[in-house]
Amino acid sequence: MEPLYEEYLASHGTIVKPYYWLSFSLDCSNCPYHIWTGEEARVPYTEFYQIFGFPYGPTYPPTKHLTFYELKTSSGSLGQKGHASSCTRNDTHPESMLFEVNGYLDSAVHNNDRIRHVILYSSNSPCNEANHCCISKMYNFLAKHPDITLSIYFSQLYHTEAESPASAWNREALRSLASLWPQVTLSPISGGMWHSLLSNFVSGVQGATVFQPILTGRALADRHNAHEINAITGVKPYFTDVLLQAKENPNITAQAALEGYPLNNVFPRQSFQVPSGQLPPNLTLDPRVPVVFVLVPYRDLPPIHVGPSPHKPRNSIRHLNMPQISFQETGDLRKSPIGMPVKRAEITGQFASSKEADEKRKKKGKN
Repeated sequence: MEPLYEEYLASHGTIVKPYYWLSFSLDCSNCPYHIWTGEEARVPYTEFYQIFGFPYGPTYPPTKHLTFYELKTSSGSLGQKGHASSCTRNDTHPESMLFEVNGYLDSAVHNNDRIRHVILYSSNSPCNEANHCCISKMYNFLAKHPDITLSIYFSQLYHTEAESPASAWNREALRSLASLWPQVTLSPISGGMWHSLLSNFVSGVQGATVFQPILTGRALADRHNAHEINAITGVKPYFTDVLLQAKENPNITAQAALEGYPLNNVFPRQSFQVPSGQLPPNLTLDPRVPVVFVLVPYRDLPPIHVGPSPHKPRNSIRHLNMPQISFQETGDLRKSPIGMPVKRAEITGQFASSKEADEKRKKKGKN
């Protein structure tokens, strides 16, 4: 069957019509070229901020959607990078374009049999609404390419809030998609991943600007996304836990902040041995205050080789609950528990040889 797209060579990559019948339109500033590859895929910083909500936090309502992607080999080397933008004229999401049957991504993977991992960095989580069917198309793509793994990172959740008419439908679709682990992973963008996006997909950003601090408004949104996607799918995502930097005391150390800031806000059942629900007096919730990182997301995960059944991990490991040991007890693990007499014996070569001689004498006596 003939492909749906048309691709044209540009100076630093290619530009693609995801559907060959698209044409220039006053109703969509991106038409007809919604997919850009290579260095052509870079977008201006202003557009990145408006759509992804970096560094200050999400911008509402999300009128435009943008998805960056990377195609990687089994060794982790980059085969191709690009971006796909939504079409406001036809109301089409970028994921719907990318994962179309006989579409651009389907063809790119078919023509390069070394590709084993597809990574998406999306402004919004994928939906499965009737006009888009993003998640259904992902399912079809993964069924067609069972040796491909898919990692999806998003800036904000799309139509999953209770007041959205499509909330139940989208939440169920996300839950079903997450159940394909380890073939599929679904996580919010956070921490150092923001810097990677600036470096690889945003134009006009150089030097220290690439590593600008993550502000509190953005960090709190990422934590909220981590909590929500866990509540929806039951799968804890990779995310960066962050600490607020003291506004009154800019010289506060990360360790000092760690001792005072509650790290169990995202997953309340996890205990980090710090008070919950309160901030120390020298820390404030200012959305423009930089944050200090504690955990960095494991971004460059090697592609997971999926077996015949992608719905379950190949090996199951059962972890036993170990008895809790205080830091004082771990100081000397050689000490025996109180009340238990211990007899220490030292075995030497002489002792072992005398024991063997006794055994031989016993055997002779029996004969």
